[in-house]
Amino acid sequence: MKKLALLLALLSGPALAADVEIRSLTLKSGDADVPIEVAVPPGKGPFPPVLFIHAKRGYDENERRHITELARQGFLVVAPDWQSGRMIERWPAEHDPGTELDVEAGLNYLMALPEACKQPVGVVALSRGPYYAIRLADKRGKDLAAIVSYYGHMQNPNAPEPDQLFRVAPEVMRITTPILYLIGEADFELRRINGGRAFYALWERGVPVEYQVYPMARRAFDFRADQTPEEKIATRHARQRAEAWLKTWMKVGQAGACR
Repeated sequence: MKKLALLLALLSGPALAADVEIRSLTLKSGDADVPIEVAVPPGKGPFPPVLFIHAKRGYDENERRHITELARQGFLVVAPDWQSGRMIERWPAEHDPGTELDVEAGLNYLMALPEACKQPVGVVALSRGPYYAIRLADKRGKDLAAIVSYYGHMQNPNAPEPDQLFRVAPEVMRITTPILYLIGEADFELRRINGGRAFYALWERGVPVEYQVYPMARRAFDFRADQTPEEKIATRHARQRAEAWLKTWMKVGQAGACR
């Protein structure tokens, strides 16, 4: 029996690793060539579409693992690399508005994919990524069904210091896209204040919004190399909450069916 169990485990390993197809290609966005990755779930589509927007630290194997996990949850994911195409170094302090067009090109590509359900898309975004998300929601709200923000920046990174401290981005006062905000209790104080102000501003206007704080969790709790036991649990909880949020507002039916 032990030998049989070991054989089954060995046989199942590669299948689990190969159940999601990852495609790499390049999109044209103005004068930029934007690398993108597409994560396609196993099975027969169409699939609920999700746009993934990475943080300013860049796109690497951590993001690839994240989009693979989303695809295993049944989502068709497009992840544009808004830095590499414009040769922007990791951790840029300033925001380049031109990169918003690169993210939007990813949205357009996602909506046109034959495997995508023809419906408003979900967005999963990290750190700087949620600023792109609220900009898109303000510009193309009808095309977005829901946003999941991991410790997101709710203010223009180029705005002056008083705006960073005391105001949210003006888009927050206009958008109606449901937002789930996920953040660690030990994240940077300004990011927690910024996200908290956005929560109250959205809630007061009647926009569906939830604000989840994870005790003892630090910045980037979901992919840190030195994750604590608590942060590992927070990551699992966040992934489950994100999946439920997207499927609720995207109206995903049983067995992942399009609405």
